[in-house]
Amino acid sequence: MNNKITSGDTPILWYFADPMCSWCWGFSPIIQQIKKNYQQDLKIALVMGGLQAGETSVLSESSREEILHHWREVNKMTGQSFSFESALANGFIYNTEPACRAVITAGFIDASKTFEYLNSVQSAFYTENKDVTQPDILFQLAEDHEINISEFTARFESEAQKKVTLTHFEQTRQAGVQGFPTLILNNNKKHHVLTRGYQSYEVVSENLDNILSLT
Repeated sequence: MNNKITSGDTPILWYFADPMCSWCWGFSPIIQQIKKNYQQDLKIALVMGGLQAGETSVLSESSREEILHHWREVNKMTGQSFSFESALANGFIYNTEPACRAVITAGFIDASKTFEYLNSVQSAFYTENKDVTQPDILFQLAEDHEINISEFTARFESEAQKKVTLTHFEQTRQAGVQGFPTLILNNNKKHHVLTRGYQSYEVVSENLDNILSLT
């Protein structure tokens, strides 16, 4: 994961997301389809956005209901599965930094597993009610993907990896990203915003095709 938007001969599609963003979970099948269908045309770089990085307050009941309302909207629009009944248990702190750092760590160790690991964190959170703010859950998911757990744990807990994660958050701000998911295509030294927020595959692919055809 590069920490700077750069340009070159190959177009780069920057995907700004957060593992604990429900619309990003809804967008997961779409970004996977883009990866599959456009792998010969562009590179995809994932940037962790830090939706609520560093949050320390326990989630209030009113905030819980508001979040679940958004989850139901995502479920209705995208068809993605959610487990509502026991979600966001009492005492939950909605701090997205650990999950972001874990995805970055997984990508650092094995870039080919970045999106797989992101998807597993999302699925664990939204469909299994697992608390992905907790390192032991994130470590288990790494083991499930056969990522070297000793290296993963050491890197995840290091100050250096925490700084890299902050760099992702800063890159998100510098790119003017204020919501997730956001897709920005860098092509011929120009930046093209494909979507700010959820869009269907048809809309995103049409935008992509139009821009890439100008190359």
